[in-house]
Amino acid sequence: MLLGPLTHPGLVHALASAGHGAQVLLADGNYPHSTGAAAGVPRIHLNLAPGLLDVDQVLEVLRAAVPIEAAAVMAPGGGETVPAHHGYRAQLGETVAWRELGRFEFYEACRGPDLAAVVATGDQRLYANLLLTLGVREPGA
Repeated sequence: MLLGPLTHPGLVHALASAGHGAQVLLADGNYPHSTGAAAGVPRIHLNLAPGLLDVDQVLEVLRAAVPIEAAAVMAPGGGETVPAHHGYRAQLGETVAWRELGRFEFYEACRGPDLAAVVATGDQRLYANLLLTLGVREPGA
């Protein structure tokens, strides 16, 4: 029996199969889930209804389950601020490397060979996608 907060079988399997440097995409409800990643990458559908679950909620659970060393977000051009990104930065803290990528650069990064899973959320906010790079488990942790 699992003791931690993460109990979704597909997501547990995808994370257990991933290693250091693997990436996990937390995709908003607007992301092209079927074409926005390589064909063999598992899609984990948590998009029960618009607004359920959102990327912040999934991130909160993942932070307790896996080490995160880097994050990338899709950012609009022109220096616009994205409200969703503030919450991600607050959750991830200053020790997680942070990158902002343009829309097509973000899509390209998500089609790379290191993507281990796409988590489809019901997040309705614009530019709420979050690409996480997994770190290493510290000795004794």
